[in-house]
Amino acid sequence: MTDHDDALIYRIAVTLIPGIGHMNAKKLIAWCGEPDAIFREERKVLMKIPGMAKVLNNNFNKKELLLRAEQEVKFITNSRIRPLYYYDDDYPRRLKQCADSPLMLYYKGIDNLFEKRMLAVVGTRKATSYGKRACQQVIGGFSDEDVVIASGMAYGIDSCAHRKALSCGLQTIGVLGHGLDRIYPNENRNMAARMLQQGGLLTEFLSQSKPDRENFPKRNRIIAGLSDAVLVVESATKGGAIITAEIANSYNRDVFAIPGRMYDPYSDGCHLLIRRNIAALTRSADDIRYSMGWEGTVQARKSKTELLGKYDHDEKVILNIILEKERAPIDDIVLIAGLGASKAASILLKLEFEGVITGLPGKLYEIRK
Repeated sequence: MTDHDDALIYRIAVTLIPGIGHMNAKKLIAWCGEPDAIFREERKVLMKIPGMAKVLNNNFNKKELLLRAEQEVKFITNSRIRPLYYYDDDYPRRLKQCADSPLMLYYKGIDNLFEKRMLAVVGTRKATSYGKRACQQVIGGFSDEDVVIASGMAYGIDSCAHRKALSCGLQTIGVLGHGLDRIYPNENRNMAARMLQQGGLLTEFLSQSKPDRENFPKRNRIIAGLSDAVLVVESATKGGAIITAEIANSYNRDVFAIPGRMYDPYSDGCHLLIRRNIAALTRSADDIRYSMGWEGTVQARKSKTELLGKYDHDEKVILNIILEKERAPIDDIVLIAGLGASKAASILLKLEFEGVITGLPGKLYEIRK
């Protein structure tokens, strides 16, 4: 194990302390300095930290916690999962602002998504044809813009949002209510595989964590905290979408809701949010774009369209990869494009000669400014 792995073991082990919770875990680390110090300190000393006596009242086996954490680190390494620690710079900036954000997150997918504009789209699992059509229309309105769509990978509106984002070239993040060793529901496995190439999967849960009912409200707070804004497409007055909207409102995020038919039970939740001034009535991407001050993304879409217009399919694939990553390593270009190393290198050389892209040290490529 490397020094980085050792540090990660202690970070994960802190989250396994029975009844600790994320806020108390952060408090404990702040008092002790580093996660490893918690496991080297005597329990009677930890109990003297203000507020910790009740939390640490139940004895816990440090050795067992560290063994479980070591097992998780092996899974993370073998599965090429990126652990995100609360005190690190790469932890999602918006989520870090939330008091109850997780100490640890686990992410698999492409880099540099968390700093982009992010819209969460949530709604009922029992989506109607109206709800699906409205969801597709709004997300389609952001086509080719630098906006990431976040949702919860569930049936209904969540799956509709992810699929529409994929189909119109938007990046999309699925926030899971279980570990990254499975996909739930199973029907979304193919979609999840596509998302790893055009977005990512994120969770606070360790491997072997099942999609239990109590996990989904925890997942909902991450969806809300990650995002600049939350759009509720269809929902009854109770359910995960309403919980997500209320959490987003408590985090001072913008909330939008699509109105529906007067007596449709799956529009009641949206109407309730609008009546209570929690959500702004929304009919299109333009409504969200105007309220959020995202009008500049329209120009970005036009520029991208102009850039790609004169190239063939394989050249467009490579240019899209570089546009999405901003600075793309050649290994990623070859892997994602699926064109083979020699063909990809030939296209990159052609584009560089034409002045469209620039080669950088470290075999990186970016669009020439």
